[in-house]
Amino acid sequence: MLSQVYRSGFQAFRQHLLPWVQSTALSRSHRVQPSAIRHVRSWSNIPFITVPLSRTHGKSFAHRSELKHAKRIVVKLGSAVVTRGDECGLALGRLASIVEQVSVLQNQGREMMLVTSGAVAFGKQRLRHEILLSQSVRQALHSGQNQLKEMAIPVLEARACAAAGQSGLMALYEAMFTQYSICAAQILVTNLDFHDEQKRRNLNGTLHELLRMNIVPIVNTNDAVVPPAEPNSDLQGVISVKDNDSLAARLAVEMKTDLLIVLSDVEGLFDSPPGSDDAKLIDIFYPGDQQSVTFGTKSRVGMGGMEAKVKAALWALQGGTSVVIANGTHPKVSGHVITDIVEGKKVGTFFSEVKPAGPTVEQQGEMARAGGRMLATLEPEQRAEIIHHLADLLTDQRDEILLANKKDLEEAEGRLAAPLLKRLSLSTSKLNSLAIGLRQIAASSQDSVGRVLRRTRIAKNLELEQVTVPIGVLLVIFESRPDCLPQVAALAIASGNGLLLKGGKEATHSNRILHLLAQEALSIHGVKEAIQLVNTREEVEDLCRLDKMIDLIIPRGSSQLVRDIQKAAKGIPVMGHSEGICHMYVDSEASVDKATRLVRDSKCEYPAACNALETLLIHRDLLRTPLFDQIIDMLRVEQVKIHAGPKFASYLTFSPSEVKSLRTEYGDLELCIEVVDSVQEAIDHIHKYGSSHTDVIVTENEKTAEFFLQHVDSACVFWNASTRFSDGYRFGLGAEVGISTSRIHARGPVGLEGLLTTKWLLRGQDHVVSDFSEHGSLKYLHENLPVPQRNTN
Repeated sequence: MLSQVYRSGFQAFRQHLLPWVQSTALSRSHRVQPSAIRHVRSWSNIPFITVPLSRTHGKSFAHRSELKHAKRIVVKLGSAVVTRGDECGLALGRLASIVEQVSVLQNQGREMMLVTSGAVAFGKQRLRHEILLSQSVRQALHSGQNQLKEMAIPVLEARACAAAGQSGLMALYEAMFTQYSICAAQILVTNLDFHDEQKRRNLNGTLHELLRMNIVPIVNTNDAVVPPAEPNSDLQGVISVKDNDSLAARLAVEMKTDLLIVLSDVEGLFDSPPGSDDAKLIDIFYPGDQQSVTFGTKSRVGMGGMEAKVKAALWALQGGTSVVIANGTHPKVSGHVITDIVEGKKVGTFFSEVKPAGPTVEQQGEMARAGGRMLATLEPEQRAEIIHHLADLLTDQRDEILLANKKDLEEAEGRLAAPLLKRLSLSTSKLNSLAIGLRQIAASSQDSVGRVLRRTRIAKNLELEQVTVPIGVLLVIFESRPDCLPQVAALAIASGNGLLLKGGKEATHSNRILHLLAQEALSIHGVKEAIQLVNTREEVEDLCRLDKMIDLIIPRGSSQLVRDIQKAAKGIPVMGHSEGICHMYVDSEASVDKATRLVRDSKCEYPAACNALETLLIHRDLLRTPLFDQIIDMLRVEQVKIHAGPKFASYLTFSPSEVKSLRTEYGDLELCIEVVDSVQEAIDHIHKYGSSHTDVIVTENEKTAEFFLQHVDSACVFWNASTRFSDGYRFGLGAEVGISTSRIHARGPVGLEGLLTTKWLLRGQDHVVSDFSEHGSLKYLHENLPVPQRNTN
């Protein structure tokens, strides 16, 4: 009986495998039947995208962003990816995820091929069962059931394991791919299949025919018969198939594939062995760079190490196939690593033959860090001199700046909406205003860095100081606002911060010349590298992952941009606001003329700004009064489209279109009007629907105004003043890096002070903590000492 159970173990395993695959691979509310193939693309959590896939093979892709055009793709699964941690059996959950990603890409019209390990591990599991069965039966027959002892399992020969595991591995893949209405086919090869011309043509023809029929070929070395690899057996110009790395590379080149994805148990290629203190992931690897790389040991299983992978990758690259080596085992990324690579995201190490003309963004980050530290050590007068020089350059080089801006405007014509074109445009008056603002920053920067905030005498001859210091490296991402660049640059210089700038491509020409002027100004004191303009094809999401290089991200642009960055930033704080839903409450005791002027300025002066009015709250007693009529007439003259709030609409027989949401930032000549019964109801409405940006009360009653000022919880709260005053320049900060609605560190318009943090300096004379114990010789004094007066000139 025991013998029968164990001998049918593999059949039982197959019997229970399919239901597991169905639940694990899909993890959906229903399974996809073959008859429902037309719905295949709807249930995956990986979004279906349609991309142009036609491409002439010949040269590899130069940039990651081009990988989305890959038509034919080989995915190589290393032994560490396919097998469990105990190296006996398969990592079924990981395989199910990989099959799902391959299926999604196949259903997008791509031609997917798998080169997979795992037969040896699967066979080892089967043979162990057989050995345990055989030993247990013998012991039961000769010694009695009660005398079974722990049985030793002999070392299993790899070829035998491969022979026992191939059929089970393929059955597993078939079961998984079936759930996605995709057929898979197995091909076993050896090195001789590539060296024999007739066999090579047969293999090539078979693979092409399978791809033509929309079948996923699953290729593996025939480990049951393959001889041991001979060292240095590569023929001239041809890689020998020693392992699945070389097999994948050879297959990719033979089949003229666009992309080879090599998945292993490491994130990619490092400049030193992974795990060492100074190891850094290499984002892009170029032929010839291998001399500067130290290879570590190979993975826990499998035949090839990283050196073998790099050799195979470079050979495939030379043959016209792009290559990415990435981690296929990490639980946080393995569920989307393949699709992320194909989408061009910064995953693993990308092999490219095209070196960029300038530094990589990682190198720029390091330069900004080093330059920022040098900038912080300059005397305040030297930093002020740099800013003054930049202000002079803005006016002296006016013609060149406006010419570059004209190119941007001409290229953006017809592609950008009118409000964005207005933001993109520079003028003589804008440049003059920028220069004035920069000189204000220079004046206020005299004692910004190194200013003493607190002094404490801890004990005799032990004094503590808290002083201001730069935050570190700032990443400022901005859209359609080239005037933002010199403002932010000046604030970074004044605060001693390194700066990475990522501008929108619509302002390429303007940003380039403004950055050159900033670096020219920095050069007078030898800190040119402190400000870097990112010109590579780096996606914003990839920049937000550089948590070891960037200390603070400041987005300047649309609410959608800010939300996307807040979502993408992992481990890096983001300073900004996702929305600018600014309110103005017109109280029952408001002045007619003041109310009309304030509403016009707040809404119509620059409706695209984040500090423009979006919701007007009117006290109920003002309905059908001259004040209300005058406001409505003014809005009509200014061609402002009115949206009625629910309460306002209920008072009208014929009302404007009712607002779809009371939490809307229009960014245009549109305005929501709602009615409230009291100042408290106005405050409640603001707290419920506002974005904590800027909110205003219009009233002649000082008591009501003070109540509003104290109770509204927003970054900026005004009385009888336009919402448009919420601005660093208008606040006298010289400029701002943005307006923050967060509650930590900085709030409202963020100028120079918001780009500083603090550190503690303790000066002693051989002081140790044990001297202050109960029986020690010293006592804590904790005396507050006078702080040096701040220079306000």
